[in-house]
Amino acid sequence: MPMKLIGATASPYVRKVRVVLAEKKLDYQFVPENVWADDNRVADSNPLGKVPCLVMEGGEAVFDSRVIVEYLDTLSPVGQLIPAQGRARAAVKTWEALADGVVDAAVLARLEAVWAQRKDSERSQAWIERQLGKIDAGLQSMGQGLGDKPFCSGNALSLSDIAVGCALGWLEFRFPQIAWRGEYPNLGRLLDKLMLRPSFAATRPD
Repeated sequence: MPMKLIGATASPYVRKVRVVLAEKKLDYQFVPENVWADDNRVADSNPLGKVPCLVMEGGEAVFDSRVIVEYLDTLSPVGQLIPAQGRARAAVKTWEALADGVVDAAVLARLEAVWAQRKDSERSQAWIERQLGKIDAGLQSMGQGLGDKPFCSGNALSLSDIAVGCALGWLEFRFPQIAWRGEYPNLGRLLDKLMLRPSFAATRPD
């Protein structure tokens, strides 16, 4: 029985895990779940009711995308995505934290704007603007950090690029009004290059 990944195809956090699974050539079963549906079963495996959630062969669950991808990188020697130690490891994990932070802010802004259980009079435009400011700052930092390098960390694909690519892809999916490609063409080139990889092409959010 292969590992099971519980998640939603639209989630950038789930996509990050799916890309890592593909790049590591690991076998798994994808179990789609909508965490907003009243009858979802996510809490059976993750008491927080969040995805992604990785259920291993013995039934033990691992959750939070950062924990999952770190675990997955140890399962196969194919294409190491996270350096084992030192400053190189810290650099990759910092890139991941930056990219995930952009997604976190984007998710909060979207929920404030569209969550059906909140009345329009209860929505805070100031809160939305605060989150959009974090997105702008994160994009600026990613653009400066990438510069003219082929990848975010070193000269080969790493978790840095996967996290950044998933963040950028989700912004294009949910926030097409943010014209980040015009301001940071290097990030656009990186995403376009990543989309040529089967792992990214097969996990485009929908």
